[in-house]
Amino acid sequence: MQHGRFLHRASVLSNGKVLVTGGFASGAGTFDVAELYDPSTGNWTKTGSMHVDRAYHTVSLLMNGKVLVTGGTNDGYHGIASAELYDPTTGNWTKTSHMHYRRVAHTASVLLNGKVLIIGGGISFDEPFRTCEVYDPMTGNWTKTSSMYVSRIYHTASVLPNGKILVIGGSEDGENELNTSELYDPIAEKWTNTSSMHYKRSAHTATVIKNGTVLVTGSMNITNAMSAELYNSLTDTWTITGSMEDGRSYHTASLLVNGKVLVTGGTIDSYSGMNSTELYDLSTGMWTNADNMRVNRIYHSASMLTNGNVLITSGGAKYDVASNTAELYNSSTEKFTSSDSIKNLQSSRRTFILTNGKMSAIGKRNPQAFHDRQLN
Repeated sequence: MQHGRFLHRASVLSNGKVLVTGGFASGAGTFDVAELYDPSTGNWTKTGSMHVDRAYHTVSLLMNGKVLVTGGTNDGYHGIASAELYDPTTGNWTKTSHMHYRRVAHTASVLLNGKVLIIGGGISFDEPFRTCEVYDPMTGNWTKTSSMYVSRIYHTASVLPNGKILVIGGSEDGENELNTSELYDPIAEKWTNTSSMHYKRSAHTATVIKNGTVLVTGSMNITNAMSAELYNSLTDTWTITGSMEDGRSYHTASLLVNGKVLVTGGTIDSYSGMNSTELYDLSTGMWTNADNMRVNRIYHSASMLTNGNVLITSGGAKYDVASNTAELYNSSTEKFTSSDSIKNLQSSRRTFILTNGKMSAIGKRNPQAFHDRQLN
């Protein structure tokens, strides 16, 4: 890639290209730079920059082909309320109306009616809330909707086949994990509590795999980091399904064309990235080791391409390191390969100076909470 980054976002556009936005860059804090990956050529090219620097934001592909980017942080700690739109036909960004709340580490889900539901997150990494709001692409306006029962940050939100949104786990205070889940009904605009998971989780993944079944993996809590369980949306029940070969959090999970789920990277110690990957087979409920990535990664992204391969981008070998590397998982050969256009790994520790004269860095206990440390 042209820029090393972590806690960025990657989205597959309707034309098959992958848009990568924002993130933290080694030595430069957050940034507004975006770039495009073309699977047909394997090349990265620059595209228009966002109006606002941001990391840990959300990206949603709208039904009109445009991309909505919301919130995130640009000082390493506090959330922002701004939102903007990317037009793939022009490569330009335009501002849209601000959210009602400043948010970081929130989720965004495209509803069946084309609107976008924003859920939870926090004013800062340790100030979560339970508020939600809906963006209407037709008007460009935000509307408040009912709040969750519990404040959540580092949670997941999954669109079920029936159009409801399943929200899972996260943290109510920025540190202690939750095992609760709840459902949002877009028609009634109401939340209902659902059955609880067997394990408390945050920084996990949730993948809708078949008939409304959701696979949930990993946890920041080292005790639960190898665990996986399935949610059956028809019966509202949770079932434990084997254990991963490696405990992990801040990893990625991708549903492959063959129905298996590919899990990549992440961390077991909240500091060092991993290069191990594994596959989950729903038909057997078993986990198997898969081909290792070429680079250890944490805070990376995984994008399912239209050809069935998976593009893994950036992240870093450690929690405060940004990489500009990318690699492809070939679903047919089940191997990782580096593209000819990928540059050599270039990374360094990231620090940046705030106006208060302090250095913002990722806290080791909770690597997504950016705590101020006094400079010597």
